[in-house]
Amino acid sequence: MDVIVFEDDLVHQLYPLTIGRPAFAISCGSYRLIDLVTRLGRPVEVVVRPHLKTIIAADCPGVSVGPGAGKGPALMVNARLVPSVAALDALRRLIEDGRRGVVRGSEHVAAALLGPDDPRLPSDADTHHWAEYFARLALPAIEAELPLLGYPHDAVRHHMAILSENLEDRLKRAEYRQQADGVFLAPGATLGAYVVADTTRGPIVVEPNASIGPYCYLSGPVHVGESARVIEHSALKDAVSLGHTTKVGGEVEASTIEAYTNKQHHGFLGHSYLGSWVNLGAGTCNSDLKNTYGLVCMEYQGRKVATGMQFLGCMIGDYAKTAINTSIFTGKTIGACSMIYGFVTTNVPSFVNYARLFGQVSETPVEVMIATQARMFKRRHVEQRPCDVQLLHDMYELTRHERHMSSEPLSL
Repeated sequence: MDVIVFEDDLVHQLYPLTIGRPAFAISCGSYRLIDLVTRLGRPVEVVVRPHLKTIIAADCPGVSVGPGAGKGPALMVNARLVPSVAALDALRRLIEDGRRGVVRGSEHVAAALLGPDDPRLPSDADTHHWAEYFARLALPAIEAELPLLGYPHDAVRHHMAILSENLEDRLKRAEYRQQADGVFLAPGATLGAYVVADTTRGPIVVEPNASIGPYCYLSGPVHVGESARVIEHSALKDAVSLGHTTKVGGEVEASTIEAYTNKQHHGFLGHSYLGSWVNLGAGTCNSDLKNTYGLVCMEYQGRKVATGMQFLGCMIGDYAKTAINTSIFTGKTIGACSMIYGFVTTNVPSFVNYARLFGQVSETPVEVMIATQARMFKRRHVEQRPCDVQLLHDMYELTRHERHMSSEPLSL
């Protein structure tokens, strides 16, 4: 039985997180869904938006990129599934049970087990007409708890809920030495002098070759990815997960930071998600609590969405940059490849220079971002491939409507 991970037509609701990455590559609770489904021990095929096919084929060599063809038993998994250990166990039970049926989360298909005569994919899979496809299959309902990511803030909400359990799973699957009560270091990881660790609410797990500088404060659960560097005098508190090869300083609370991102200097980041290759300038801070102490309401693509969360910061897309002393107001989204200056009081489109404090919002040419990407990659000894360049071109075109539909006209 194969596992087919598919992006449905609601993946666009996760912008800016999913502009340049498939939904199954969003880190949440220190895991990505693609990492978990490969543990099912079955061949994995992914069906993604056309502009992601080439880069996924290059970055995930053990995964085939669909859509494939034919019929036969298969486990269909929505790419928006929250990557928790509990979800992995539920998927295993579906396979073991072998019963044809569908599991829905928030009225959308979270997973489905196809029978031998069911077509594996709709003929128009690239257009993501998945709702019609599953309706035609008329699969019986199966009860299981498989929550989906509906909007970007869900990545923060579920991250806080599942990080401790996911870290306990990591501790069972790899060798760590226990440096102190609840503090676990992988081979090559180092802990500086005078580090204070509070593990009463979850473990602190430090991956190979990661380093934590002296005089840091760590309040679990905390996950520090491979080759990450935590700068001296930093504070990581209450559900922080750092991707591999990140550099982080200052105060970070209840946030996910994806691979190759820098928040190296002082400043506060709380209840937020940062994509890959982001750089926050010194003194950049975000607010994660309204002055009224009320629940945060987000705006996505011109639509207000109630989050039910009192603490919620910013959602920042890949390759975004902030200048020194940038201040980001509560519950804001910052698009991919944007460059931010001053006060961020509104959502920021992708590929713009945002300086409303100085009365200007202008478009950033894709050629500028390609050159910036090349310089960033070189600093980290990463090769800039043709597929990386093409992805930036595709991201630029996919987000053109953001710049043209912005609430304020661009000053070009």
